[in-house]
Formats: sequence, C-alpha cells, structure tokens
Amino acid sequence: MGLQARVRELLVPPARLLVRLGVSANSLTVVGLFLNVGVAAAIAAGWFPASGVLLLLASAFDLLDGAVARASGRSTPFGAFLDSTLDRYAEAVVFIGLVVWFNGQGALRAELLTVVALVGSLMVSYTRARAEGLGLHGEAGLFARPARIVLLAAGLILAGVPALAWTLEASVGALAVLTHLTTAQRGWHVWRQTHPPRG
Repeated sequence: MGLQARVRELLVPPARLLVRLGVSANSLTVVGLFLNVGVAAAIAAGWFPASGVLLLLASAFDLLDGAVARASGRSTPFGAFLDSTLDRYAEAVVFIGLVVWFNGQGALRAELLTVVALVGSLMVSYTRARAEGLGLHGEAGLFARPARIVLLAAGLILAGVPALAWTLEASVGALAVLTHLTTAQRGWHVWRQTHPPRG
C-alpha cells in the first residue's frame, strides 16, 4: 500500500465524524485554502518551526475534504473540480511564502530552487489530471502531495533549530528534484498504458 493509500485509510474515521457533525467537503476545501495563506504568511515572516506545524494542520483540511465527500456519499463533479483548483492555489501560495522569506535573506539559490519546486509540484498534479482526463491511470510516482507536504513541513520545523537552518533549503532542493522525477515517472506510466506490449 502506497503512502497516499495509507493516508486515505487514516482519514476515514475523522471524515465520518465530520459528516455526522454536518461539515461539508466544499467548506473544508475553502477553509484549507485560507489556512494555507496563513501558512505562507508565517513562512514569509520566518516563524519556524510554527509554520511547519501549521502546514501540517492546514494540509489536513486539504486531505479531509475528499475523505468527507466519499464518506458522505455526496461526491460531485463540481466538488472535485473545486478541490483540485483550490489545492493548486494552496500549494502555490506556500511556495510564494518561501520565495519571500529566501528573498529577504538574500538567498538567490534557494529562491530559484523554490520556483523549480513549485513548477514541479504543479506538474505532478497536472500530469495526473491530464492522464485521468484521457481515461488513463495517472496516480503513480514517488512524490504525490502528501509526501511533498511531509518533506516541506520537516524542513520548516527543523529550520527552527539554528544549527539545522540549512535543512529548509535542503528540503526545497529535494522537492525541486523529486517533483520533476515524479512528473517523469507519471509520463512513463502513461506511455506504458498507451503503448501496450505486442505479442
């Protein structure tokens, strides 16, 4: 079982509780976006390790909305569209917070790595959406969103320790590589589906 499947399994009990409380999936999606804007502001202000903890909390809303939709039996095409769209905004705004922080530190290399990681993260999501839009399976590769969140949150939390401040740039650098590797993996996965072996 992959990381994403394990995360989905863990979210089933809290999702059922939220359904009983009358919380809708779409409301969680919107709240998740605003929480991520707060995370970006915390990162830009250099609030480490608090911003890392906040990122994990905000991301729980991003992951819970789909679980709540499934648990309630009220998944809708618009809900799925809203979730995917606002998730991209939420992910992008966090990286923008990083760019602001690194810019204030005069860390040009880290700024560039952040931009590369942002593009890679968006491409990972895009390749899956495009594949599924073509009726293919697109959920493959190492670094789906839960893994990206965990790695970045770890960098933000460890950055709160002066001796480990370098881990923030290191985590962003790892994302800059691993997101594009995941995009390539998904491309290969789609190619294999559209070019089945002959014989």
